[in-house]
Amino acid sequence: MDGVLYHGDQPLPGALGLLRRIAGIPHAFVTNNPIRPPERVADALEAMGLPRPDPARIITSALATARWLAGIRPGFRYFAVGAAGLDEALRVVGEPDSERADFVVVGEGVGLDYEQLTIGINLILGRGARLVGTNPDPTVDAMRDGRHLVLPGGGALVAPFAAATGVTPTIIGKPEPMLYEMALERLGQAASDGIMIGDRMDTDIAGAERLGLWTALVRSGRHPPGRPLPDDIPPPDFDVTSLDELLAHWSDAFPGWIPEA
Repeated sequence: MDGVLYHGDQPLPGALGLLRRIAGIPHAFVTNNPIRPPERVADALEAMGLPRPDPARIITSALATARWLAGIRPGFRYFAVGAAGLDEALRVVGEPDSERADFVVVGEGVGLDYEQLTIGINLILGRGARLVGTNPDPTVDAMRDGRHLVLPGGGALVAPFAAATGVTPTIIGKPEPMLYEMALERLGQAASDGIMIGDRMDTDIAGAERLGLWTALVRSGRHPPGRPLPDDIPPPDFDVTSLDELLAHWSDAFPGWIPEA
């Protein structure tokens, strides 16, 4: 959502119009960010002046990670590194245990320090705990005091554990399919009937294309207008500078699909 609907705590042009236009169409919000639980994400959107979505429509990489872990080991024990939202999602289906963990789970946000890294390394090497990352993003964009910042993403934070142990982490978030599959399952829709709107080619567009979703790249985030796109990822079905432009394209390509404003 960051880079598509908002930057920091400011909505992007066209976000309000898009959300109003798709209000009656099945839709979901998928994010690689595991820091905030769905209720807080919904609160943040409302605080920006955007329509508050039903939290059940919001699927985070923390929720997808918890679901995947519960599926392969019900009642699992875990050691989580990252912001509180990750632990909150995992605690619903698992038990925190820094001594006997089955999984070392690394997300985003504050929490990684020398002690946490030491605990995780020894769980992996000494107890055979499996290393799991919520998402592969090496960096994430943020706004602080009106200034753009680049912060370490999940891929950067899981890297020290991988380097120290020689273990390749299992990654859950986009471009892996689970977030998309959970969204389609909740919406009761087939991939061929859906379209993914994102601002990153490496996660949003690449993952959606693999699953057979239509794709729309909005150049309000990671790929500014005029910047060449990666050659190793299929181009999006729609490549637009703004959500307003995307709505205009949709009106031409799919007459009657979305209500007029």
